This record gives sequence, structure tokens and C-alpha cells, in this order.
Amino acid sequence: MDDLKSGTRDKRGNWRPNDAIENAPVFIWPIRPMKFVRWLPSYFLPWNLTFLAISVVFWFLLTPSRETLETVEWGWVIYLFARNSAIVILFYGALELRLYVKRRQGTHFKYNGKFPSEHPSDVFMFKSQNVDNIIRTFGTGLPIWTAYEVGMLWAWANGWGPWATFSEHPIWLICFGLVIPILHEFHFYCIHRLIHIPVLYKWIHSVHHNSVNPSPWSSLSMHPVEHLLYWSGSLIHLVLPSHPLLMIYHLNIAGTGAVVGHVGFDKIETGEDGAFDTHAYAHYLHHKYFEVNYADGMMPLDRWMGTWHDGSKAGDKIMQDRFRKKKERANARKGEA
Repeated sequence: MDDLKSGTRDKRGNWRPNDAIENAPVFIWPIRPMKFVRWLPSYFLPWNLTFLAISVVFWFLLTPSRETLETVEWGWVIYLFARNSAIVILFYGALELRLYVKRRQGTHFKYNGKFPSEHPSDVFMFKSQNVDNIIRTFGTGLPIWTAYEVGMLWAWANGWGPWATFSEHPIWLICFGLVIPILHEFHFYCIHRLIHIPVLYKWIHSVHHNSVNPSPWSSLSMHPVEHLLYWSGSLIHLVLPSHPLLMIYHLNIAGTGAVVGHVGFDKIETGEDGAFDTHAYAHYLHHKYFEVNYADGMMPLDRWMGTWHDGSKAGDKIMQDRFRKKKERANARKGEA
């Protein structure tokens, strides 16, 4: 495919789409029903429906029985860790292999024209972004993901929490399931703003931002404290009536789904004339500029809070003006001191 039909490439080889990013037409007034209907398929495809399918397989085929879950034992805890690790290896690994190792589509639709493996850096363990990212993913990311799941499955098995069944509360659980991606993004925005407080950024979130040019393995490369915060959004299933399937879906959106914002390509080609959108640009811009797009772009939280960047040249100017004013305020405070 010719990526220059839908975007431009600068002299450094960095590609940007022609169309500005738009928030989902959900939180707007007046309501625009036709725009909502046109947007709706992208809410489910390609990602959320995929994560739901994975979760269904996990729950019905790859989760121990309720009787087993009543008592925490290393056997099934390690089994869940292996199950979660397997989906990460398959999902992240397939994208990394296709796009970054074999480079099947070269730099077509790639935001940053460079590949991380070509630029070793001392900020990473063994000077390798991939090695560092993989160690952090499996060293603390997946254990903490699994720990949250173990705790909530144990609570469900022992009747702790407002758990419900689809046979008794189908409408509520279906509606709850439909908004889980929205709840995840809201929670992500809140904890993301928190860890951008300078002291927390320095000691915690800077680990993730070392990957300025992210690839799939950057997705869960975080400080352990950030991992704890990141998956804490799933605790809502101990507050609101829920079902273990929805809890697993929530964890999968956060875990497997973290790759969406870090894939590094705007489209993944499926043939000479076929491709699907990744919806990755909003979060890529956050990795590039650090102080924009704290949410993932679906909800207009950044627009409301003045930190939105839609990927356009006009967005560049708004961001630069904001950074300039911020610097002026900082200099003024220094002058008063």
C-alpha cells in the first residue's frame, strides 16, 4: 500500500496521518446519532472484540474450577501466570516479529522512521530496549497482573463481593461489559496524570517513557509501582455487581490491550491493498511529546483538560504555545524567588 496517500513523511522518515484524531462521538452535545453509528464498529473492531474473545476462551476453557479457586495454591496460581504469559507472547510476539523483526511492511505507516533495535542506549538494561522491556514485562508486569486476577477469582469463589450471574442479571452485566473499555480509559487517564507529577515521574513513570520510540514489547515495560496502579482499575469488579468473565476481560484490555498504543504503526497491512487501523497515534504522541494525550483518545478527557493533541500541525502549534506559556510561568516564579 502507498502510505503517502493517507499521510506524509518528513525528511527524517517519520510518518504522520493526514486526518486529525477525533474523540469518540459519545461525550458530545448536541448528540450526533449518525456519526455515532458510523463510529460504533471501530469501538468493537479490531481490538475490543478480540480481547473479549480471548477472555471467553480464558474463562470457559482455561480457568480452574470454582472449587479449586476457593483455596489459593501455587499450582493454579502458576498456571494462570503461564496462561497470561502465553497470550502476551503470542500477541506481542506476533506483532513484534511481523513489524519489527521481519519488517514485513518496512516503514509503511510507521510513525517513527527508526527501529529501536538499531539504536542501543544506556537507559536500558543490556543497552537493548527489547531486552529491557521483556524483562520488565515478565519480571513484574505479568506477576502483578496475575496477582490481581488470583485475588478476585479467590474472592468470587468464596462469595466475597457483589458477584452476579448472566442468568439472573443479563441486562446489567451486558451493559457493564460494553462500558469496560471506557472505564479502563478513564482509570488510565487518572493514574497516568498522577504519575506525571514530577517526583512520581522521576522515580516511577520515567521507566516507561524510556521507550520514546515504542514497540510492542514496550507496552507493559513499567516500574512495579506503575504496574500496581495500572491494574488497580479492575478492582471495580469488587465494588459493582460483576462476573468473573468481565473481570478477566477488563484485565485483558489492560494487559493484552496495552499493545494497541505501542504498536508504532498507524495501519497493519494485510495484503497489497488491505490494512486495518491500529488507533495507536494518540498514545504514540504521548510517548513523543510526554505532556499530551494522557488518555488514549477515545474519551475527550485531554480536550477538556487542555492537553489534547490531535496529531495535526494545528495541534503542534497549540502544544508549543502551551509549553511556551508553561516555561514563561516557571521563569516568572524563579524571578520572584
